[in-house]
Amino acid sequence: AVGEGGRALPQLSDDIPFRVNWPGTELSLPTTGVLYKEDNYIIMTTADKEKYKCLLPLIASGNEEEEKDYKGPTPGELLEPLFKQSSCSYRIESYWTYEVCHGKHIRQYHEEKETGQKINIQEYYLGNMIMKNPLSEPGSQELSCGYDLFLSLTQIPTKNIEGQMTPYYPVELGNGTPCSLRQNLPRSSTVMYICHPEAKHEILSVAEVTTCEYEVVILTPLLCSHPKYSRFRASPVNDIFCQSLPGSPLKPHNLEQLEKQQEMLKMPFRRVKEEEMPSTKEEKFSSIHKPVAVGSHQLLTVGTTHISKLTDEQLIKEFLSGSYCFHGGVGWWKYEFCYGKYVHQYHEDKESGKTSVVVGTWSKEEHIEWSRKNAARTFYLREDGTQTVRMVSHFYGNGDVCDLTDKPRQVTVKLKCKESDSPHAVTIYMLEPHSCQYILGVESPVICKILDTADEYGLLSVPS
Repeated sequence: AVGEGGRALPQLSDDIPFRVNWPGTELSLPTTGVLYKEDNYIIMTTADKEKYKCLLPLIASGNEEEEKDYKGPTPGELLEPLFKQSSCSYRIESYWTYEVCHGKHIRQYHEEKETGQKINIQEYYLGNMIMKNPLSEPGSQELSCGYDLFLSLTQIPTKNIEGQMTPYYPVELGNGTPCSLRQNLPRSSTVMYICHPEAKHEILSVAEVTTCEYEVVILTPLLCSHPKYSRFRASPVNDIFCQSLPGSPLKPHNLEQLEKQQEMLKMPFRRVKEEEMPSTKEEKFSSIHKPVAVGSHQLLTVGTTHISKLTDEQLIKEFLSGSYCFHGGVGWWKYEFCYGKYVHQYHEDKESGKTSVVVGTWSKEEHIEWSRKNAARTFYLREDGTQTVRMVSHFYGNGDVCDLTDKPRQVTVKLKCKESDSPHAVTIYMLEPHSCQYILGVESPVICKILDTADEYGLLSVPS
């Protein structure tokens, strides 16, 4: 795009936040922070032919001189000890453990061990060996320098980490475990190394940015001696000031209408109190309710909550009838599981009320069809030689349509016995091994009392 003054506009980036302001006839520009020039503007025309002159902020890092004089080691050379030492970093989450062996591989795994049984490991390689950065190749010092030269001549990539634009050094790892959702193409990852003076090469985050492609952020002190990587660059919201030209309203008509509608939509939610909400939700929520980000993390949430002080027999009957629902989860999304009815994912906010997503709904016929191809029951042997049910799995399909796959969400609910000091405790965790195909783990002492009633399809009943 080109501004009215003939000046080329900078390339837009999702990492740099902007906010459009409509100051009307009175415009007083900020005297500190981001700078503005009178000739740095564009003329914006709406669909209704309303015209606005929008003044754009000037964005610059301010570190150019210091960086130009730097003659020290390249970022690749600074990180080389990490790759040569064969060191690995770990991040332990509630279900998955992530292992980053620098320059070699990224592994995501879960270990499970039942009494008297061998350890069962579920694992995926999210990347193997360096693809684009040849640091790991023997005798490739020349190539490595070439890669660093390429980075030095181009703009250093940055990532918005907790509101700060942070420069990072990317290392690509490919050739991971084949991905069934992408025609068995191998999983791949970008490892982003960022400076942190007190870090010990910790894994800050692991995110699935698109299906089977991941971003891993590593904090390391090794980059901090390089001026281009040593700064956390503040990322304030950059204001764009738009004033109407003659014959146009102060603010676009459609925008004013939209803002009024949004205010009206918020009003009913503010009036509804928690005690007025029905105790069981049988209605199917509209497919327009979607999470803000789908599939961004393999592990979505885990949490333990305590259910009511009903007697065991009452609780089992109400749970199996679907009238008593389990709730769990921590963080943004919570989960509601009603046995034989549905799995919902929801977020409650004081301002905007409750947003819900249908993850899956129950159909006995669909589950039985699913159980003919999948294990609805898993067993283990007791020490006395008898066999007992360890876990049952139930299929809930026909959830809200997923933007990424254009298919309904679906979830496999795994019900497992978990002993606890509190007989009424329940732990719920949700995983997303494939986009919009979930696993909901539900563990409780209540389940211990009914697992052995499971029939060949894994369906439970009240103990006789």
